[in-house]
Amino acid sequence: EVQLQASGGGLVQAGGSLRLSCAASGFTFDDYAIAWFRQAPGKEREGVSCISNSDGSTYYLDSVEGRFTISSDNAKNTVYLQMNSLKPEDTAVYYCATGGSSCLVVPTTSEYDYWGQGTQVTVSS
Repeated sequence: EVQLQASGGGLVQAGGSLRLSCAASGFTFDDYAIAWFRQAPGKEREGVSCISNSDGSTYYLDSVEGRFTISSDNAKNTVYLQMNSLKPEDTAVYYCATGGSSCLVVPTTSEYDYWGQGTQVTVSS
């Protein structure tokens, strides 16, 4: 059974940092991409970042480029999203997902079959 466990969210002031973790199990970690999506109230879910253990590609949403860093620890089957210089507009529920194999294209929800439960990130001004 494919399982993704997202954690690490919380409340932080603008300019602060958080590190999200996505622990994966039930599939061959090296063959798939793991993506982070976020959904703010009243908005559509959007792809924030992605890392592919299959082809080594990565992706960042323009608005987070240079502030967020995605990494993968294959020994732990865990993907991390280090979020620095957080802004109030980063406030959202963050989800990790898998099902695609490459991050050479913008991740969309339709490409990802398996989702974690979400973790709330709140950035105060």
